[in-house]
Amino acid sequence: MSHAPDDNQTVVRRLTVLVLVDNTTVRGDLLAEDGLSLWVEADDHRLLLDTGEGVALPHNVEQLGLPLERADAVVLSHGHYDHTGGLPFVVERAPSVRVFLHPAAVGARFSRCEVPPHKAIGMPSEAAAVVSGARVTRTELPTEVVPGVWATGQVPRRTDFEDTGGPFFTDPECTAPDRIPDDQALFVRTAKGVVVLCGCAHAGVVNTLDYVAELTGKSPIYAVVGGLHLGRADAARLRRTADAIENFGVKMLAPAHCTGEAAKRVFQQRFPDRYVGCGVGTCFILV
Repeated sequence: MSHAPDDNQTVVRRLTVLVLVDNTTVRGDLLAEDGLSLWVEADDHRLLLDTGEGVALPHNVEQLGLPLERADAVVLSHGHYDHTGGLPFVVERAPSVRVFLHPAAVGARFSRCEVPPHKAIGMPSEAAAVVSGARVTRTELPTEVVPGVWATGQVPRRTDFEDTGGPFFTDPECTAPDRIPDDQALFVRTAKGVVVLCGCAHAGVVNTLDYVAELTGKSPIYAVVGGLHLGRADAARLRRTADAIENFGVKMLAPAHCTGEAAKRVFQQRFPDRYVGCGVGTCFILV
């Protein structure tokens, strides 16, 4: 069911997040790749946020002994290949899994190169075929994935300083800009506050947190984990983003994937007691 959550939404009592795919790894027996996947255990439910490019996921699942076949759901934060490539493996292992995605996640997408042909970065055809045959829930609006875990659906773009664009297009000639309307995050209400899990935050991390705050009745945001897409951000944007994170009262910040090294340094300096390193194999026991 898709609708705005209210004050009576489920509070998750136990929440664990394991970094399954990321650009870096904290263990030598695990693979890193340019992508993201988070394994989430919320009370008695298990789900994935994203599936990486598709190479690291199967290896890391085996090494970590994860019961992927018991996954209730997989949520796609958006339709880029580095978040959707492992979907066929997930559905093969868990045939009854439910797939949650915005309708715009399936479709051609390109990143401009200096010299054509430009790079195709959309959902791989194998993953798109899986989506067409899977149990799919479309998430234009806020949607409860499992009890207490919500997908934001499409995030309103309200800030005047977050560059939510980039060298992304919907045509091979790279003439039609792609604003990535399918970008979404997960949020979970816990006794400590709301936990926000981001795939890439193409909609802007501040826009995302602002929308989550609106959806949860301005509940405190306890933790933010995942990709924050700040690799191209200038110093002014990084400063205003850090100011916003401070104003939201975030107690734990674990940037991953596309956040960018400059942004990580800013956050480490600004929030030395709240910043947590992140890589494949990192496990957060949040409540």
